[in-house]
This record gives sequence, structure tokens and C-alpha cells, in this order.
Amino acid sequence: MKAIFGVLSLVIVLAVIGSIAKKQLFGSGVAGTGLAGRAAAADRAALAADPGGAARATSPALPSAETVPQQSKTLQQQARDRTAGALQQGADRNQRADP
Repeated sequence: MKAIFGVLSLVIVLAVIGSIAKKQLFGSGVAGTGLAGRAAAADRAALAADPGGAARATSPALPSAETVPQQSKTLQQQARDRTAGALQQGADRNQRADP
């Protein structure tokens, strides 16, 4: 009897974990897309987090002629640039807030 309940509880736990994983992957619309689709989803998420950033947001340029390492370096550089811009924006905001 204990074995039946053990197996049944294991199946239920696996079903719940599978359901959560499915929602995480397919709910965001990122799963099954290529690198450009993921970058576009990341842009949408960034714009949702910072609605005022629509004017300065640029879509990552990923020409198909680039190799994967080049695309990786491009995305890394864009992430560095955006992070530096966000840090600068925060520093400017703090500076304006100080009397």
C-alpha cells in the first residue's frame, strides 16, 4: 500500500513540475524561436520594465552572415552598453534627487 501511494505521489509531483516548466517555456513565447526571436522577446521584456525606454531602444542587429561567436559578442556588447546606460541613468537620477 505504501508503494502505491509513493508511486502515485511521485507521478503527481512530476506532473506539477512538468506543468510549471511548460508554462515557463511556452508562456513567454520564447521557446522554439531562434536567436532573433529571443532577442525580440528580451526587447519586449525590457520595454515592459522601462516604458520610457521605447525611444532609445534598438533591436539587436543580427545579420545572418555573422557566425555564432560574432553574434554572441554582439549581444554581449549590447548588454554591456544597456547596463552602462541604465547605471548612468540611475546615477543621473540620484544626482538630480540630491539637494
